[in-house]
Amino acid sequence: MRKVLLCLLICFCISSSSYAAPCYGPKMPEEKHFFAGLQTYSVFKRSLEKDYGKIRSLQNFLLLSYGVFDWLSIDLKGGAGNIKQRPRAGNGLKYATYLGGGYGFRIRLYGSNKTKMIFGFQHISIHPHTASVDGSKHKAVLDNWQFSFLISRGFFNITPYIGTRWSRMDNIHWFDNTRKLEKSDLNKSVGLVIGADIPVSKKLWFNVEGQFFDETAITGSLNFAF
Repeated sequence: MRKVLLCLLICFCISSSSYAAPCYGPKMPEEKHFFAGLQTYSVFKRSLEKDYGKIRSLQNFLLLSYGVFDWLSIDLKGGAGNIKQRPRAGNGLKYATYLGGGYGFRIRLYGSNKTKMIFGFQHISIHPHTASVDGSKHKAVLDNWQFSFLISRGFFNITPYIGTRWSRMDNIHWFDNTRKLEKSDLNKSVGLVIGADIPVSKKLWFNVEGQFFDETAITGSLNFAF
């Protein structure tokens, strides 16, 4: 119970100012083993270039990671998400929840009993329902890419980590049959990552993570090793 309360406390502390694809954390499956999990990812703010404004999203995924080697994992996810975009001028657009998914990999660059260094790549694509406004159809796809570097250190069974990330989150927007790529603000592409793995049992653990500066977001997941 104390571990569950600690997880909720960390979520509360970082939710006030934390967003790009979650980095999964430093815990990786051993060779020929799997991790599975359930993840919620809440994007509070991502700035777009020009007058495209800001974007928000809530996403839920089923996670699956496979250890190709002890130092390399392949990470997959499938689920659903929505998009909310508000331009600098005019009314915002809301796209109802529909399909989404992602993929990536992590490489353990260094590993000891307590300290780890992880390089990762992640991609998420969200395809919500089409929105209709004043007889016109709007379609959107959220396209999210990132490269990350994390350092973790174990303390009393809890593994906090910190790192940095380069990310892009573009909004691909169709207005009727016209396609427009609304890119994320390139001046806000580098961010800070802070998170922790909190064990519940030997094979079950929470992961909580927040992102700062490039985006504002928080993610939480419950994971199982088998």
